[in-house]
Amino acid sequence: MQIKKKTFGRLYTGERVDLYTLKAGEISFSITTFGARWVSLITPSKRGKADILLGYATLDAYARDTVYLGSTVGRFANRIAGAAFTLDGKAHTLSRNDGAHTLHGGRRGFDRRVWKAEPYEEKDGVFLRLELDSPAGDQGFPGKCRAAVSYGLTKSGEIVADFHAILDEPSPVNLTNHAYFNLAGEGEGDILSHLARFPAPHCLESTPEAIPTGVIIPTEGTPFDFARSRPIGRDFPALRAEYGFDGYDHCFIPEGECGTFRLAGEIIEPVSGRTLVIHSTQPGFHFYTGNYLDGLPGKPGSVYGKYGGFCIETEHFPDAPNRSGFPSAVFGPGKVYNEKTVYSFTW
Repeated sequence: MQIKKKTFGRLYTGERVDLYTLKAGEISFSITTFGARWVSLITPSKRGKADILLGYATLDAYARDTVYLGSTVGRFANRIAGAAFTLDGKAHTLSRNDGAHTLHGGRRGFDRRVWKAEPYEEKDGVFLRLELDSPAGDQGFPGKCRAAVSYGLTKSGEIVADFHAILDEPSPVNLTNHAYFNLAGEGEGDILSHLARFPAPHCLESTPEAIPTGVIIPTEGTPFDFARSRPIGRDFPALRAEYGFDGYDHCFIPEGECGTFRLAGEIIEPVSGRTLVIHSTQPGFHFYTGNYLDGLPGKPGSVYGKYGGFCIETEHFPDAPNRSGFPSAVFGPGKVYNEKTVYSFTW
């Protein structure tokens, strides 16, 4: 096991950005301090090694990124409708960056910041702890927030993500990582033939703008039914015809008790044999199939077309600050934010 550090570049502000590479067993995992982003994840398979994360080769490209490749997003992942919410009788107006709505924390969310980083090693793996201070009023959110995430690579082929936040007054918090995976290898076409299984009996009904209506719907017998493993793209025609979505951009609710560590999903790439299994304590996960990728220049020699990668963003429900029927995403003094997600890889 080992951890290597190098300078990734400097932003226009002069801030230095570092790149850390964690190695354990046959996996190599790189993270940059800009946006606490996952930059590469090299894993073996029966067809050889490949980088299975969509991304860029340079810091400048990440600084121009608009699709959150590999980023740690916050203060609130996903959407808040109308870029506003009311908490304890006080209205809060947020930064708008998705039409009339707030997406992934606003125009300058956590994905646009340089995080402090500290590498460390434990018996079972190598880890990188990243910390960020968000002042009161940041993008419109109340209260000071100290966010931290520890990303680790274990000997057994797992990425462990521990999210943590402390606030000095009540405020919504929702942290996740926005990695785009292609288990065939980044730049190797689309992910529509990947096989997905989600033990998720319910999902959130959403508007065409991907804003939850507040209604929780059963997935059985619908295009959202992944109880049995099936190709990701199989039901796209029905998804378009019945719901008006050109791919998945929906929050699913895993079976089991909310807040407990449970299976979110399993994805298999049948040609390489790579398999990704995700477990999490988060109330839900957002499944996104790269619907808005459209000829995006990626790593050298790669162009990411529509459906070029998928995301499974373990998280609290989108628009939770405006939905009293959703699990609360408000944290503060006496209520610390702690969530854990584990990504397991086999081949």
